[in-house]
Amino acid sequence: MTSPPAHDRSAKKKMTTGASDDDGEAEDPVERMISRTGCAELHEALQDCMAEHQDWRVCQSHVGAFKKCMSDYHKARQELLSQGRRTGKTTST
Repeated sequence: MTSPPAHDRSAKKKMTTGASDDDGEAEDPVERMISRTGCAELHEALQDCMAEHQDWRVCQSHVGAFKKCMSDYHKARQELLSQGRRTGKTTST
């Protein structure tokens, strides 16, 4: 017996109670976090590849693209936070 995928999209349809979006469906918190990064399309493509092939080795181009997007997001976020700290220190003294 195989285990379900890590982020089962059908779970979104089942979760109709609690916090919901405009369609009346609850949004997966992982998908919500990923959408904030700007990498949601790459994540969806990776999930689609995994659903089709059931083998992460076949989907390495998708894995690499998603990983690079997330890495770029985190680098930009760190730079933004660092700039905020520097400007915050200079304006407070």
